[in-house]
Amino acid sequence: MKNSIITFSLSLLLLACGQNKEEIKTVNQTPSSLEELKLQKSNYTAQINSLNQELKKVDEAIKSLTGTEKRTLVTAFQATSKVFNHTVDVQANIKTRQNLLLAPEFGGRLEQILVQEGQEVKKGTLLAIIDDAGLQDQLDQMKLQLKLSKTTFERTQRLWDQKIGSEMMYLEAKTRYKTQQKQVDQMREQLSKTKIYAPFNGVIDEIKARKGETVAPGMSPILRIVNLNKMYIESDVPENYLKNITKGSKATVTIPVLNETQNTVIRQTGNFIQPSNRTFRIEAPLDNPRKLIKPNLNARLSVIDYSNPEAIMVPLRVIRENAKGETFVFVLNTPEENGGFTTAQHFVGLGKSQNEMVEIIEGINANDLVVDEGVSLLVDGQKVTRIEQ
Repeated sequence: MKNSIITFSLSLLLLACGQNKEEIKTVNQTPSSLEELKLQKSNYTAQINSLNQELKKVDEAIKSLTGTEKRTLVTAFQATSKVFNHTVDVQANIKTRQNLLLAPEFGGRLEQILVQEGQEVKKGTLLAIIDDAGLQDQLDQMKLQLKLSKTTFERTQRLWDQKIGSEMMYLEAKTRYKTQQKQVDQMREQLSKTKIYAPFNGVIDEIKARKGETVAPGMSPILRIVNLNKMYIESDVPENYLKNITKGSKATVTIPVLNETQNTVIRQTGNFIQPSNRTFRIEAPLDNPRKLIKPNLNARLSVIDYSNPEAIMVPLRVIRENAKGETFVFVLNTPEENGGFTTAQHFVGLGKSQNEMVEIIEGINANDLVVDEGVSLLVDGQKVTRIEQ
């Protein structure tokens, strides 16, 4: 009975497939020998395996045509070219060259302070006066002596022009007059040091001395004057950026305290490398219309050291690397229905990177579909389904 069932089943399978269109002989209910049965079984098994292989190919074709084929799901983005500016970010300090702490050139009692803190002053404004200790009286006496010596010299010169008198008298009168004239000039210069004037337009930021105090030259600061109109930012940059950051390089300044950002241009680069940290100095001007930017504020300076107007940028997460250290991405080719694609491995050359994005300098073109999510599961030539994001 068992042999009959086996024979009937195999006959139906072969007949249904129509393989070779040959009629399959049934096994006798009473086998002639065990060897003959084993031989028949081996033949039938080979035929069944062959049919299973053909059936598997048919199933795969059906799945491909009906969209029921099991594929890896991925997302992809279209590569585009755009302007890429690579920047060097450094800590910087805000300064102004018109920030002076004024100290006296003449020692004595501080007689008057003619300004107040916060007051705006013009260049040349008288700010403070120091007691001259009698210098003005001495100057008045010297002026009288100078007036007399001038009169004497002029009369002697008129006589000498008329060949009256000796040459020695004429020379003595001339020398006395010139000497007293220089003495008066020196006294005037000395007396001018008792007065402190504004060296530039600015604001009186701080008054350190008090009226009546005794001040000493160069040792007793009197007041600070600051001009907030001519601000600049200064920073030290590593020497390896010496070729890329030059005069005229574009930059952006960020001041966290003020939550302010403004564009600027590098106007000066240092010609000296600091041996201690291998850096050079750069400087850029700042606009300060509201007078909110103050000297010594901390700031962030971003300087453009590389620019590509048609750069192809991709996220760093899509870059893969093989055992040889070669970098590659997967690109979707051969579009099919229902979002089907075939992957292609493209080896790429990498440029500069910034903000988790990297520049592709070779290997892909604009408009290529680059695989993003699911890239770690792929191999070259794999069938995948793209999910629209």
